[in-house]
Formats: sequence, C-alpha cells, structure tokens
Amino acid sequence: MLSRHGGAGGWAMTWQATALTLFPDMFPGMLGHSLAGRALERGIWSVDARDMREYGLGRHRVVDDTPFGGGAGMVMRPDVVASAIADIDLAGRPLVYPTPRGRRLMQADIRRYAAGPGVVVLCGRYEGVDERVLEASGAEQVSIGDYVLSGGEVAATVLLDACVRLLPGVMGSGESAVEESFSDGLLEYPLYTKPAQWDGRDVPEVLLSGHHAAIAKWRRAASETVTQARRPDLWAAYRAGTGQDISRTAGPRADADRLN
Repeated sequence: MLSRHGGAGGWAMTWQATALTLFPDMFPGMLGHSLAGRALERGIWSVDARDMREYGLGRHRVVDDTPFGGGAGMVMRPDVVASAIADIDLAGRPLVYPTPRGRRLMQADIRRYAAGPGVVVLCGRYEGVDERVLEASGAEQVSIGDYVLSGGEVAATVLLDACVRLLPGVMGSGESAVEESFSDGLLEYPLYTKPAQWDGRDVPEVLLSGHHAAIAKWRRAASETVTQARRPDLWAAYRAGTGQDISRTAGPRADADRLN
C-alpha cells in the first residue's frame, strides 16, 4: 500500500499490521493515540482487525472446542484459525502468535518486524490455539513476559506499539530510538529534568556541566550499573558480547538505585 508520508517523491510504503482476533473492536485501541495514533492518521502504518468469528462453524459461529485429554477451558479449533489465516495475503509479513509458551520477545525481533512490510498477529483466546495450526502455519511464537493474559490482544498491542515507534517519521528525534533501553543490549540510563533539586534529591552534577563527553561517559556507566543490578540476564549477554570483565563495577550505583 502506498501512502503520502515521505520518501522519494513524497510517497512511501505503509507498514501494514493485521490482527486476527475475536474482538476486533479492541483495535486500534490505545494505538489510536499519541505517537502511534498520529502515525496512523498520517498513513505511516495501518491496522486491519479481522474477526475470526466470521470463520466459525455453524449457525453460532463456533470457534473453539474442548481439549483432547481433558482439562479445563476451551481450545481454538485449527480449522477455524487456518481459514482465517488463509484469507489473508501475508505478502512477506511474519505471522506472530503471542503466547506464554513462546520465546521471549526481544528488541531485535521488533527491529526485524519494523524493517519489513508489516506483521500479522494471531490473538489467541480461551486456553489457546490448537498446536497443529501453529505448526502448519509456521507462526512465530513469542512471549512478552512470564505471566498470563486473558487474550492475545493486549500482547499484540504491545508488539505493534514497539514496532510502530521505530518506523521512519514516527519519532521526533532520530536519536530517541538509539539512546533507549535495549538499543545496545543495556537498559537506558536514569533520566532527570527540572527542577535540579527536588525533595532533597539533586540531579547528578555531571548532567549540569555541559561537558558532553563526561555526560556520555556517565550515562554509559549508569546504563551498565542499572543493567547489572536489575537484569543480570542482559548483563551476562552484554559481557559475553563485549568480553567485559565480570568484576567491573559500573557507574554511580546510588543514583541508579533511586529508580523504581
């Protein structure tokens, strides 16, 4: 799809998102506001919510059934889900299924999705989707965290928001997406604004110095400190990638530990 929002001659491709869901009214939802909402209005991206109930069986449009082997809850039928998927032109877009059983969704995944033509998100409900249709479709199974939601729509919103903000023309500053958490394998450094003194707490003096090299050094050290303290998994991966000494202590821990 072409949209007039930049690029050569003022035209560029619209990044296309499709949500397969039983609750299409949940889209765009919060994605219709703020950065994502303005980008949606400008045609930088689009979202098409497909109601999977339309592919349900019989007069009542049944989409689920009891699980083989017994157990609580219902499972979304593979024939219904397959029909919904088959009715979509993927056009090179990955099919993504948010699920607690998936691998952890990482910023590298988001960058890959955002760099392509778009994404199709399969939003599960009930106890989930029949495994056979996931295998047959080659869906990427990803998890946004170690907890359980009522359905995949919230996870899809998280995924789409993360992607949209990386699209060209969405964010005001080109540096914003570079100097944030996970951009280089670390969490973002602590942030401060006016007033310089609040509730007996001072902004670190180096941030008031105007010395850009010293500020950059402090921010890097603070990012390392926060990551080491709060995300040892990321810290271990960062050290492995940089060959960093495990005994290194990074930055002003007292400042980093103020954050909650």
